[in-house]
Amino acid sequence: MLVCEASSVVMKSRTVQLLLGLLLLFTLSGLGACFQQPAPPLRLGTNVWIGYEPLYLARDLKYFKPNSVRLVEYLSASEVIRAFRNQALEAAALTLDETLLLLESQVPVQVFLVASISYGGDVIMGSPDIAVFPSLVGKRVGVEASALGAYFLSRALEKHGLSLTDITVVSLEAGEHVAAYKAGKVDALVTFEPVRSQLLALGAHELFTSRDIPGEIVNVLVVNQSYFAEHPKNVRRVVRGWFRAIDYFTAHPHDAASRMQKRLKILPQDALKSYRGFRLPSLEENQKLLQGGTPGLRLFAKRLRDLMLAKDLLQTPVNLDSLFSTAALRKRSS
Repeated sequence: MLVCEASSVVMKSRTVQLLLGLLLLFTLSGLGACFQQPAPPLRLGTNVWIGYEPLYLARDLKYFKPNSVRLVEYLSASEVIRAFRNQALEAAALTLDETLLLLESQVPVQVFLVASISYGGDVIMGSPDIAVFPSLVGKRVGVEASALGAYFLSRALEKHGLSLTDITVVSLEAGEHVAAYKAGKVDALVTFEPVRSQLLALGAHELFTSRDIPGEIVNVLVVNQSYFAEHPKNVRRVVRGWFRAIDYFTAHPHDAASRMQKRLKILPQDALKSYRGFRLPSLEENQKLLQGGTPGLRLFAKRLRDLMLAKDLLQTPVNLDSLFSTAALRKRSS
């Protein structure tokens, strides 16, 4: 009898110890969850350009939470590239040719969204006394020292049977374009909105636009592959915010343009006109462009790579196999 009672006491003691152990385990697990480090915010860099403005519209409409997505504005695309290369950014808004340059630099970059395709949004503006593009021979042409600037200018010259030796290239950051034109330091500028509208107001006119090379200027959002692999939700939040902003712009164009005016310093009606210069691919179009089929962005990227190699804008034939991803497009509601 005493043996049985002792055995029962031991069993109860062990049961209590087991329950206490489980309680401690659950408590520690809960504490671990409480102290778990949140995902670092995705820092997305852009330069000032109306084609990237849906990102800032999304921020203005509170579609982005500061602890998940932070937009960082730079004066030029060159600064954005440097910041991304130096890991001061996890994501960036760039042209496809600039993305190929990052790829050549062994930066683990991946395209997760096609933001826009330019059909007149990129321009070469000339002073009133320059009637046509061939009249640029012997003139000073201001251009940002970026892949896009070099590519766009070289294509324009090629289209008109000219070369770089026929003009004088003046290196200017995008933020210096208007001041340089006003000061008479250049006769023409390779530029884009909102500078285009500002130059038009000063009497300049278009000599060449991306309509002359349709589909060749593609703007994309890119992300560091390592960050994307570890924190995919923040990348998907960018995609969701982007398309929500596009939907808002479509439904309320005048209010959206008024919100853009605060940053771009151009009239709302000019902002609306500027969007005629490029196309914003839908979610479905993005999936087709990025999935790797034909037609798709991969085919165009190969052509662009070959052209950049021929013009010495690239030194090596970069591998495009892992450049494009539709992973961020699959769960728009994430």
